[in-house]
Amino acid sequence: MAFTRATGKHRGPSRLSRKRAGMAGAAALATTGVVGTLASPALAAEPESLSVEDTGLNQVVIAGDTLAKQVGAQADVQQEEADFAASQAKAEADAKRNAEIRVKAARDAEERAARAAERKRLLSYNLPVAGSYVSTDYHAGGAVWSSGSHTGIDFHASSGTKVVAVGMGTVVEAGWGGAYGNNVVIKMNDGTYTQYGHLSSISVSVGQRVTPGEQIGLSGSTGNTTGPHLHFEARSGSEYGSDIDPVAYLRGHGVKL
Repeated sequence: MAFTRATGKHRGPSRLSRKRAGMAGAAALATTGVVGTLASPALAAEPESLSVEDTGLNQVVIAGDTLAKQVGAQADVQQEEADFAASQAKAEADAKRNAEIRVKAARDAEERAARAAERKRLLSYNLPVAGSYVSTDYHAGGAVWSSGSHTGIDFHASSGTKVVAVGMGTVVEAGWGGAYGNNVVIKMNDGTYTQYGHLSSISVSVGQRVTPGEQIGLSGSTGNTTGPHLHFEARSGSEYGSDIDPVAYLRGHGVKL
């Protein structure tokens, strides 16, 4: 008896049709991202002899894996770039901060050095007439002095020569001083007194603070004198007769003469 193939609506799908439908289904599932959860039952419906290559699913999975790896690699590169940028920014910030610290340290060192130099200058002593020398010694005798001897020392100086304070102190007398002529008396910071006589002019006033080397007047020949010069005295007190050796006084404060 001849076999008649079924036709019409009850005809079963051919093997080729099932293969095409399976491939289409697998592709659709791959594009929707649910290959891992829904593809297995579809594959189980196929005969064991049908390979993955026959359905096209392997190509879809491989493409997905490749894309995932590319995305992961790109993310890794972006993270590395972000980490590098962050490290560069930190390095630049650290370098800037270190530079600021070095600049501040250098500035602080300069300021400390300047303060130290200024303290040293304020505590220093110098000659009342720069580059001069002693023309009349301390306690030199003669009728020219009312006390019978020289109570100070004379520095050689032509009229109008600059006269300066030998150290830091406060002016306690500035004006006419009898035999001393125009004179200035300074109470020094150590409690001693210095006197500058026979000045042609005075440039300080009582109560004024003076520093070492600051001009206090100009030399001359006012008062009891035989010619222009500077009479300089050092005293232990403010009163006449408390004089001390001016040379020893200046040398004791580091002045060379």
